[in-house]
Amino acid sequence: MNDLVSLLIAWLVTAVSLYLIAQLNQLTGVEIYDFRKALISAAVFGIVNALVRPILKLILLPATLLFAGSFIAFVLNVAMFALAAKLVEGFRLRWGIWSAIIGALALSFINSVLFEFLKQVGIR
Repeated sequence: MNDLVSLLIAWLVTAVSLYLIAQLNQLTGVEIYDFRKALISAAVFGIVNALVRPILKLILLPATLLFAGSFIAFVLNVAMFALAAKLVEGFRLRWGIWSAIIGALALSFINSVLFEFLKQVGIR
């Protein structure tokens, strides 16, 4: 049961983060039409990360070993963000790859802040 609660919290935090990023669309180029679409986008983002990311990590293993691993991880984050946007109607990257880069960075930052806040108040 605890795993389910953690999963639901992560889903809601990601949805809130995506919605906040979309509210800053003049800076991010990320558009999500409403909070319901943010919830769907967060679910798709989670599924993409769970299913596609491990396959891409395996494929990119040689590049990870040759180059800085953190750069490859960043490229994967951007790719997962862009793929989620491609799969969800109502989740749009106005500036293409640039919006994916900005959105992935913003999502990492906002999620970190929100999860730290939840940890401080004893929820996570």
